[in-house]
Amino acid sequence: SLVIRGEKDEQAVLCSKDKTYDMKIADTSNMLLCVPGCRTPEQLKADGESCDIIHAQIAGFSNNYWELRRCRPKLKKLRKLLMEDPYEGPDSAKDQASTTSRYTTEDLLNVVQASEEEIMHQLQALDACQIEGYWRILNFDYEVKLLNHVTQLIDSESWSFSKVPLNICLQELGPLEPTEMIEHILLSYGRKYTDGGEVYFEMNEDKICRTTAQMLLKNAVKFNLADFQEVWQQSVPEGLTTRLDQLKGLALMDRSSRPETISMLKVEDLPEDNQERFNSLFSIRKKWTEEDITPYIQDLCGEKQTVGALLTKYARSSMLNGVKVYNSRRPIS
Repeated sequence: SLVIRGEKDEQAVLCSKDKTYDMKIADTSNMLLCVPGCRTPEQLKADGESCDIIHAQIAGFSNNYWELRRCRPKLKKLRKLLMEDPYEGPDSAKDQASTTSRYTTEDLLNVVQASEEEIMHQLQALDACQIEGYWRILNFDYEVKLLNHVTQLIDSESWSFSKVPLNICLQELGPLEPTEMIEHILLSYGRKYTDGGEVYFEMNEDKICRTTAQMLLKNAVKFNLADFQEVWQQSVPEGLTTRLDQLKGLALMDRSSRPETISMLKVEDLPEDNQERFNSLFSIRKKWTEEDITPYIQDLCGEKQTVGALLTKYARSSMLNGVKVYNSRRPIS
């Protein structure tokens, strides 16, 4: 089945179960006639009837048709909707007050311009979970609190980060938080597997380090890079190693300033439209190396499109101290 999605102020898109298409009207010089019960010459021959003239009633005509072009799903809105009412935990007074900004799967399918499969995949990428039938994103502070409970238990039990038992986690942490939230944080930060009939999780080192970095950076405008790296390594659980490549699409380093600095820049906070995204990036920094800009435009690449092709279209390259850099093709106000 196919469904057209979009609110009144949006350009309509057509969605199959797993793909999204832009819709555009195309004119045709050949008039298209709509004839109910129309039979083609091949069908007439197959019938073996005498070739009498058939009286055909034309029900309508058209000089244009819809042309479909595969496009990126418009998923920015999904995160925006879920961020209207992030889940702060079962004890939050705010959470019990209202359900006006909460969305079921059906609600999201009605307002987000993407196929069902693309929406479900994005909900997974956002670490959303269903609570009482509504899709919710965890409030960042509550997410960190849950993660800390798990990492502290791993530390106190001297478990390996690659083999964290689900049952013991639920028993030990159940009195502190709902068991479904404990399991959700394990699913968000780990890979579930079974060994000897028991369920375990292999925790994702990069994701834990990344969230710790976000916690440190979220209240700082700029951070001395060397100081940040030291504090960051001290802040992650023992046994984990921090690396700057864990911060792609989350933080931006300024190697040209003295001392070098780091600041928060999340790819999900940037515009969804290609030109607006590049305008936003070039207003933050006039010249970018390909390495620095790639995490912030990678998600704009369509089918068979590369970062290089995007840069060729929206940026101009030049050499700076022997390094290729990119700046805007148009003046940025």
